[in-house]
Amino acid sequence: MTIAPRLDPRQTPSLAMTPRLHRSVKLLQLSNVDLAAYVEEELERNPLLERDRIEDAEPPVAASPEREPARTERNDGDRRDGARNADLDAAGSMPWGAAHGAAAVDAPDGVERTAAGRVSLHDHVARQIRIAFDGRDERSIAVHLLGSLDDAGYLTTTIADASDRLGRGAVACERVLARLQRLDPPGIFARDLKECLGLQLRDLNRLDPVSGAVLDNLELVAKRDVAALRKIRGCSDRDILDVLGELKALDPKPGLRFEAGPVQAVVPDVVVRTGAAGGWNVELDAERLPRVLANGRYFAEVRGGARSDADKTFVAERWAEANWLVGALDRRARTILRVAREIVRRQDMFLARGARHLKPLALRDIADALGLHESTVSRATSNKFVLTPRGVFELRYFFAAALDDTGGGPAHSAEAVRHRIKALVEDETPAKALSDGDIARALRGDGVGIARRTVAKYREAMRIPSSVRRRREARRIGASRP
Repeated sequence: MTIAPRLDPRQTPSLAMTPRLHRSVKLLQLSNVDLAAYVEEELERNPLLERDRIEDAEPPVAASPEREPARTERNDGDRRDGARNADLDAAGSMPWGAAHGAAAVDAPDGVERTAAGRVSLHDHVARQIRIAFDGRDERSIAVHLLGSLDDAGYLTTTIADASDRLGRGAVACERVLARLQRLDPPGIFARDLKECLGLQLRDLNRLDPVSGAVLDNLELVAKRDVAALRKIRGCSDRDILDVLGELKALDPKPGLRFEAGPVQAVVPDVVVRTGAAGGWNVELDAERLPRVLANGRYFAEVRGGARSDADKTFVAERWAEANWLVGALDRRARTILRVAREIVRRQDMFLARGARHLKPLALRDIADALGLHESTVSRATSNKFVLTPRGVFELRYFFAAALDDTGGGPAHSAEAVRHRIKALVEDETPAKALSDGDIARALRGDGVGIARRTVAKYREAMRIPSSVRRRREARRIGASRP
């Protein structure tokens, strides 16, 4: 038998990612901030692309080289945001959705571009107030307190003064202030440095008796007098140094970050608000979405003036690229909105009643429901944030592993179980701190199938000290009291 090389044709199916498909995948994964930077680069590179100025945008002309705006799917249509602060300050009761969308029409073009690229502390907080406060009375109190916020983020008025000016009870004003102090950035609406740092520690889940005692003696912290701090609390040097290290990482003037340069706060891609007839309205934050047009008139002009084959090829390629980007931005927006709506539909109880009611959810669940690939859902939720009445969350937050129910009922989400662990610790008697085993048994009594080591893992992830350390701190508190 003779062995010799030969060539045989063979067909085999395979998947190949084209350059444009690769770019589409990249666009879907970008956050709004990164997407805006990408579009800016394309506007500089492609002369056939231009910004979509909403005031004078023309309707698209199908099947002809005219303007083709990239549209964004919205629940209630393309509404516009004219004078955000004026809407909030006037009676403090306008529904937030009625003033959500693009920039004000009456403002000068250059001013609007500056405002769109830089958000003030007042605007950032006002936007959250519209979501966090539904009632007219509470919102009017919140607006008044917002007007008393200085550039550093501190409250410059007193509750008594606010109560007198508004004719509202001091208890109601305190209640509104407590909710305002949970807004972004952490530490805002504090009345002094101690409260500002305490709010930030609370946000990090690091506010405990030791850190509280250190905050009560900030004059000793300024001197780094560890020996004096230890005498006050009876804490070890290591405990004191740990707290001092945490304080060093905090921002004593959280509002100044909005004045010193580009805003570093989280920019939500999706907004969820309560619907007028119940349920939830889910919208893209169209104000943050870059809008571009393929300029058909300019294309026709330069195409007619092209003489060489190279010029004609260049013009044709730029026109194809411009139209592709317009369509890609539209597809990206629609995909993110579809995914966000399905997540909200499945996590309705979380939005209505809190973290304890967060349901187990996997990427595959959303993918199967929408007929998408799991990787598409993963990219659509990567680096994306949603603004809800309960705060700002990353879309990935709503995907939680499942823990079985011992009674055969619906599974429990890992995030909901973490919330219940935190609640058990907060409700415990300090001198009789619950061990991880105690917590596991309590959860199993409620039908959550969980092991002690899983409780320990969740507790450590939330930076909750062990039961031994919690009991020791409780004894120290008791020993320090007269």
